[in-house]
Amino acid sequence: MAKKTKKNTISVEDKLKALHKLQVIDTEVDKIRIVRGELPLEIEDLEDLIAGLDTRLEKFNSELEIINENILTNKNSVVLATEAIEKYEKQLKNIKNNREFTSLTKEVEFQNLEIQIAEKNRSQNEANLLHKTEIINACSEQISDKQEELKLKQSELEAIIKETEKEEAALMKESTKAEKVIDERLLNAYKRIRSKVANGLAVVSVERDACGGCFSQIPPQRQLDIQMHKKVIVCEHCGRVMIDANIFQEQEA
Repeated sequence: MAKKTKKNTISVEDKLKALHKLQVIDTEVDKIRIVRGELPLEIEDLEDLIAGLDTRLEKFNSELEIINENILTNKNSVVLATEAIEKYEKQLKNIKNNREFTSLTKEVEFQNLEIQIAEKNRSQNEANLLHKTEIINACSEQISDKQEELKLKQSELEAIIKETEKEEAALMKESTKAEKVIDERLLNAYKRIRSKVANGLAVVSVERDACGGCFSQIPPQRQLDIQMHKKVIVCEHCGRVMIDANIFQEQEA
């Protein structure tokens, strides 16, 4: 009850100053978290990309093995066909009739055709082998580059965490301290506004007769009310709490 009474005795101007101080602190915390918040996402994207490239590389290597197997098969086909031709040609020297001659001649022609087909397939497979090897080398190089980039990002994140964790903890402590000066209703309104606006600015100053948040024009009478620091005034368009720029100078003084 005593704390509540103390808050109620604080003037609106002091509440506005405390609210501004809270906004400044929370903005600094936001900046730290934004810098740190982007890096984990970048690291996650890189990890996903590398995993995808690894899968592709594995697929390419499997295809390369098949191509090598096909080339070996082509070579074996040529060897087998050549051996068959030699056998048939020996048999041709000992033929007994035209029927055997015709049959053996056709076998030789067939085996020669098999050799042509095998040689053509081997030539195509060797071209595929060269192309696939180039793709694998490019993919491996890309993986290496991305892994190096990932290491740099991870090191950068570790450095930022190490550098900012104490600063963030100190700011959060100051934020909690500033919140104690502001009554619960106003504090809840502040947090609600912060959660709804993209830049997290729930408290803004009047700039060139306009709201510093959404830049909507403010009527002269409303500007006068803001300058008086007698009540909390929110923008009719964006809902942000508006403060006269002079209050910042007073706070800094």
